[in-house]
Amino acid sequence: MKVFSGRSNLKLAEGIADYLGIPLGDVNIHDFSDGEIHVAFEENIRNEDVYIIQSTNPPAENFLELLLMLDAARRASAKNVIAVIPYFGYGRQDRKDRPRVPISARLMLDMIEAAGVSRIICMDLHTAQIQGFANVPFDHLYSRIALFDRLKSLQLNENNGVVLAPDVGSAKMSQAYAKSLGVGFALIDKRRPKANKAEVVNLVGDLRDKHVMIIDDMIDTAGTICNAAHSAMENGAIDVTCVATHPILSGPAVKRLSEAPINKVIVCDTLVISDEKKFDKLEIISVAKVFGESIGRIDSGHSLSSMFQF
Repeated sequence: MKVFSGRSNLKLAEGIADYLGIPLGDVNIHDFSDGEIHVAFEENIRNEDVYIIQSTNPPAENFLELLLMLDAARRASAKNVIAVIPYFGYGRQDRKDRPRVPISARLMLDMIEAAGVSRIICMDLHTAQIQGFANVPFDHLYSRIALFDRLKSLQLNENNGVVLAPDVGSAKMSQAYAKSLGVGFALIDKRRPKANKAEVVNLVGDLRDKHVMIIDDMIDTAGTICNAAHSAMENGAIDVTCVATHPILSGPAVKRLSEAPINKVIVCDTLVISDEKKFDKLEIISVAKVFGESIGRIDSGHSLSSMFQF
């Protein structure tokens, strides 16, 4: 087994390698003067299980870099080539919700398969059915194993705490957290008049005199999260903590989160957060242990599902 990393999230890859107790593999990646990407493995990988860690968030070069690494590993006679994708970009475009649009998530996986991947590992996909777009083994990991201890430290129970799903799409994830933490559950019905804009329509559940946790798979422009936080406080919540796996934090997200009635924003390190996007309320939890343990179990042939049983 050898583990290599692209350039999208080198710090997380180093944490995964440290957990596994092996050095990160030597790969040379650089850009030519015209912007083309050059990839070359600098060590022998013949007959090895090669794990390539790369999130596919924008810019598009991150995705292209993953494809080139997969192809290079296959052509170097690796036994198996496993793509470890902490954040799967284009996951929100998983269906034809209107005419003349692509199913981008399917196209991304088609290209990954064409590059010669043997297995795919992702975390908290926007919709779980994306796994069905792939014809190779697909392991879908959950961040809650990394976040659970931190959320337990809030010491909430059925009487004083509630998990608020900010939309119907995140309801299943929020219900799983509520069950594991032993707290109540509530749901916001929202409407999205256009992309990256959301409006609260209805709230189902009792938030009065409760500590509220808003849990979602990602924070992009933070409109959904902040609208949910305002609704929680308007409906009698004591305070609000926001939790998300993927901190995209694009556009006005940092300003919105800083000004919203939110005590803490807890996210994972599936994406690199630049210094200008860090703010006082932000807390980052590493998922290196989750990926490291998963890779170790795959390599040894042990079950992954037992990791997520609480």
